[in-house]
Amino acid sequence: MILEHALLPVRPGHEAAFEAALVEARPLIEATPGFGGLWLSRSVESPSTYLLLVEWESVEAHTEGFRGSDRYPRWRELLHHFYEPFPTVEHFETVAASVDA
Repeated sequence: MILEHALLPVRPGHEAAFEAALVEARPLIEATPGFGGLWLSRSVESPSTYLLLVEWESVEAHTEGFRGSDRYPRWRELLHHFYEPFPTVEHFETVAASVDA
């Protein structure tokens, strides 16, 4: 499992519109083979900053499968204009985990 991580700096005053656009955009990413889940969290200290986590089967499921799909231009159209500056996206592999039962 790969975890995509992106801190999304949304232009102040556009948070509600961004959240609404993400609701519309979610089916685009969810339709991608290898997609495992999506979590969006909003910073308590910096309310214009969001943390996006997406679970993928592989890095390629994201970089080639989703970004190479015919759905990605619509995702970009819906969301990318909210970011200032544009976020850095990284992929992580789990090396340790602890989960409460």
